[in-house]
Amino acid sequence: MPDSPMNDLSSEEQGLWQRVNDLWSLSLERNAEKIRRTLHPRYVGWDMNSPVPHNREAAVQSVVGDTPMVTDYELTPLSIKVYDHTVGVAHYAYRASIAPKNSAPVQITGKWSEVYLNQNAEWVMISVSGKPDLPADGHIAVE
Repeated sequence: MPDSPMNDLSSEEQGLWQRVNDLWSLSLERNAEKIRRTLHPRYVGWDMNSPVPHNREAAVQSVVGDTPMVTDYELTPLSIKVYDHTVGVAHYAYRASIAPKNSAPVQITGKWSEVYLNQNAEWVMISVSGKPDLPADGHIAVE
């Protein structure tokens, strides 16, 4: 991958990217406590399809609640940066298969920006912002 953003990452930035991947893998498990531990207690995020940002518990429920289950995914890094060994920012695109209740699996794509704080040598998510891409008809059919 000659022009990949991954080619120029420091080991610290590679560790941040690994953390992003690890959190997505937790979404497959749907374990609320494990997911909660990856989020800062004062976490705030924004799925930009919602009118307002959400808190830590809403983020946990967005993965383990009544939302469609992620069955597989692929992440593409766009920009991964670490600042002063303390703050990490990951911008990436995703493709995921999700399985809404009583419906056939659906493919979605989108983009996320995530912000992390390095605490005790572990990246803890403090914020996220992004949304799924709209399909050609302009409607997201996932409930």
